Amino acid sequence: MNDTTYTIRIRPGNPADAPAVLDMLDAAVVWMNDRGNTEQWGTMPYSRRPGGVARVEGYLTENAPFIAELNGAPVGALVLDSGPSPRMPIAPAGEPERYVRLLVSDRQHAGRGIGAALLAHAGEETRRAGVELLRVDCWAGGGGELVAFYERNGFTPTERFLSGEWPGQVLARRVD
Repeated sequence: MNDTTYTIRIRPGNPADAPAVLDMLDAAVVWMNDRGNTEQWGTMPYSRRPGGVARVEGYLTENAPFIAELNGAPVGALVLDSGPSPRMPIAPAGEPERYVRLLVSDRQHAGRGIGAALLAHAGEETRRAGVELLRVDCWAGGGGELVAFYERNGFTPTERFLSGEWPGQVLARRVD
Protein backbone atom coordinates (compact mmCIF):
# COMPACT_ATOMS: atom_id res chain seq x y z
CA MET A 1 0.00 0.00 0.00
CA ASN A 2 1.48 3.37 -0.92
CA ASP A 3 1.02 6.48 1.16
CA THR A 4 -1.86 7.85 -0.93
CA THR A 5 -4.13 4.78 -1.01
CA TYR A 6 -5.51 3.21 2.10
CA THR A 7 -8.79 1.88 3.40
CA ILE A 8 -9.96 2.50 6.93
CA ARG A 9 -11.99 -0.43 8.23
CA ILE A 10 -14.08 0.03 11.36
CA ARG A 11 -15.00 -2.95 13.49
CA PRO A 12 -16.51 -3.46 16.94
CA GLY A 13 -13.95 -3.21 19.71
CA ASN A 14 -13.40 -5.72 22.48
CA PRO A 15 -11.30 -6.12 25.65
CA ALA A 16 -8.34 -7.47 23.64
CA ASP A 17 -8.02 -3.97 22.10
CA ALA A 18 -7.10 -2.38 25.46
CA PRO A 19 -3.30 -2.42 24.88
CA ALA A 20 -3.64 -0.76 21.45
CA VAL A 21 -6.03 1.90 22.79
CA LEU A 22 -3.74 2.61 25.73
CA ASP A 23 -0.78 2.90 23.34
CA MET A 24 -2.73 5.44 21.25
CA LEU A 25 -3.66 7.43 24.37
CA ASP A 26 -0.07 7.41 25.63
CA ALA A 27 1.20 8.56 22.22
CA ALA A 28 -1.45 11.30 22.13
CA VAL A 29 -0.18 12.67 25.45
CA VAL A 30 3.38 12.79 24.05
CA TRP A 31 2.14 14.41 20.82
CA MET A 32 0.19 17.09 22.72
CA ASN A 33 3.08 17.74 25.11
CA ASP A 34 5.52 18.09 22.19
CA ARG A 35 3.27 20.90 20.92
CA GLY A 36 3.19 22.67 24.28
CA ASN A 37 -0.21 21.34 25.35
CA THR A 38 0.20 20.00 28.87
CA GLU A 39 -3.23 21.15 30.07
CA GLN A 40 -5.58 18.90 28.10
CA TRP A 41 -4.40 15.47 29.32
CA GLY A 42 -1.44 16.45 31.47
CA THR A 43 2.03 14.96 31.08
CA MET A 44 1.68 11.48 32.59
CA PRO A 45 1.11 8.62 30.14
CA TYR A 46 -2.54 7.61 30.22
CA SER A 47 -1.62 4.01 31.00
CA ARG A 48 0.13 5.14 34.22
CA ARG A 49 -2.63 7.42 35.50
CA PRO A 50 -4.56 6.15 38.48
CA GLY A 51 -7.60 4.40 37.02
CA GLY A 52 -6.48 4.87 33.39
CA VAL A 53 -6.15 1.19 32.50
CA ALA A 54 -9.40 0.29 34.30
CA ARG A 55 -11.21 3.14 32.51
CA VAL A 56 -10.12 1.89 29.08
CA GLU A 57 -10.99 -1.70 30.00
CA GLY A 58 -14.43 -0.47 31.11
CA TYR A 59 -14.92 1.40 27.84
CA LEU A 60 -14.22 -1.79 25.94
CA THR A 61 -16.59 -3.96 28.00
CA GLU A 62 -19.39 -1.68 29.22
CA ASN A 63 -19.90 0.66 26.25
CA ALA A 64 -20.03 0.42 22.46
CA PRO A 65 -16.39 0.54 21.32
CA PHE A 66 -15.23 0.71 17.71
CA ILE A 67 -11.73 0.29 16.35
CA ALA A 68 -10.45 1.79 13.10
CA GLU A 69 -7.88 -0.32 11.30
CA LEU A 70 -5.45 0.21 8.44
CA ASN A 71 -4.05 -3.01 7.00
CA GLY A 72 -5.45 -4.90 9.99
CA ALA A 73 -3.65 -2.74 12.58
CA PRO A 74 -5.59 -0.58 15.08
CA VAL A 75 -5.13 3.13 14.29
CA GLY A 76 -8.11 4.71 16.06
CA ALA A 77 -10.77 4.11 18.69
CA LEU A 78 -14.20 5.52 19.42
CA VAL A 79 -16.47 4.68 22.33
CA LEU A 80 -20.19 5.43 22.30
CA ASP A 81 -22.45 5.54 25.34
CA SER A 82 -26.03 6.56 26.04
CA GLY A 83 -25.01 9.80 27.78
CA PRO A 84 -22.15 11.83 29.20
CA SER A 85 -19.79 10.52 31.84
CA PRO A 86 -21.21 10.94 35.33
CA ARG A 87 -17.79 12.39 36.27
CA MET A 88 -18.35 15.38 33.98
CA PRO A 89 -20.57 18.36 34.89
CA ILE A 90 -22.82 17.84 31.85
CA ALA A 91 -26.56 17.35 31.97
CA PRO A 92 -28.20 14.60 29.96
CA ALA A 93 -29.76 15.87 26.75
CA GLY A 94 -33.37 15.36 27.83
CA GLU A 95 -33.96 13.03 24.86
CA PRO A 96 -32.38 9.79 23.71
CA GLU A 97 -28.81 10.37 22.63
CA ARG A 98 -25.55 8.66 21.80
CA TYR A 99 -22.49 10.20 23.36
CA VAL A 100 -18.89 9.99 22.20
CA ARG A 101 -17.00 9.09 25.38
CA LEU A 102 -13.62 8.56 23.71
CA LEU A 103 -12.09 9.38 20.34
CA VAL A 104 -8.39 8.85 19.71
CA SER A 105 -6.28 8.12 16.67
CA ASP A 106 -2.74 6.95 16.16
CA ARG A 107 -0.69 10.11 15.61
CA GLN A 108 1.59 8.21 13.19
CA HIS A 109 -1.37 8.20 10.81
CA ALA A 110 -2.54 11.78 11.41
CA GLY A 111 -4.22 13.47 8.48
CA ARG A 112 -5.69 10.30 7.01
CA GLY A 113 -9.24 10.97 8.18
CA ILE A 114 -9.32 8.34 10.91
CA GLY A 115 -11.14 10.55 13.44
CA ALA A 116 -13.59 11.75 10.78
CA ALA A 117 -14.28 8.14 9.71
CA LEU A 118 -14.94 7.12 13.31
CA LEU A 119 -17.29 10.08 13.82
CA ALA A 120 -19.15 9.20 10.61
CA HIS A 121 -19.48 5.65 11.94
CA ALA A 122 -20.82 7.04 15.24
CA GLY A 123 -23.48 8.89 13.24
CA GLU A 124 -24.42 5.66 11.44
CA GLU A 125 -24.61 3.75 14.73
CA THR A 126 -26.75 6.51 16.26
CA ARG A 127 -29.13 6.42 13.30
CA ARG A 128 -29.23 2.60 13.35
CA ALA A 129 -30.29 2.77 17.01
CA GLY A 130 -33.20 5.04 16.06
CA VAL A 131 -31.64 7.96 17.93
CA GLU A 132 -31.42 11.45 16.41
CA LEU A 133 -28.87 13.15 18.66
CA LEU A 134 -25.12 12.52 18.83
CA ARG A 135 -23.12 14.54 21.36
CA VAL A 136 -19.53 14.85 22.46
CA ASP A 137 -17.55 16.93 24.92
CA CYS A 138 -13.98 18.03 24.44
CA TRP A 139 -11.23 20.26 25.73
CA ALA A 140 -11.96 23.85 24.75
CA GLY A 141 -8.59 25.30 25.74
CA GLY A 142 -5.61 26.24 23.65
CA GLY A 143 -6.60 27.78 20.36
CA GLY A 144 -9.85 25.83 20.13
CA GLU A 145 -8.43 23.37 17.58
CA LEU A 146 -10.32 20.40 19.00
CA VAL A 147 -13.65 22.24 18.98
CA ALA A 148 -12.94 23.27 15.37
CA PHE A 149 -12.24 19.61 14.46
CA TYR A 150 -15.68 18.59 15.71
CA GLU A 151 -17.29 21.54 13.92
CA ARG A 152 -15.65 20.41 10.65
CA ASN A 153 -17.27 17.04 11.28
CA GLY A 154 -20.81 18.43 11.52
CA PHE A 155 -21.09 19.21 15.23
CA THR A 156 -22.38 22.49 16.66
CA PRO A 157 -21.17 23.88 20.02
CA THR A 158 -23.94 23.90 22.62
CA GLU A 159 -22.71 24.51 26.16
CA ARG A 160 -19.37 25.32 27.76
CA PHE A 161 -18.40 23.94 31.14
CA LEU A 162 -15.54 23.76 33.60
CA SER A 163 -14.34 20.52 35.12
CA GLY A 164 -12.07 21.92 37.80
CA GLU A 165 -9.72 24.17 35.82
CA TRP A 166 -10.31 22.19 32.60
CA PRO A 167 -12.39 24.19 30.06
CA GLY A 168 -14.80 22.02 28.13
CA GLN A 169 -17.23 22.33 25.26
CA VAL A 170 -20.25 20.15 24.52
CA LEU A 171 -21.09 19.78 20.84
CA ALA A 172 -24.10 18.15 19.21
CA ARG A 173 -25.03 16.79 15.81
CA ARG A 174 -28.45 15.74 14.59
CA VAL A 175 -28.53 12.54 12.58
CA ASP A 176 -31.46 11.68 10.36
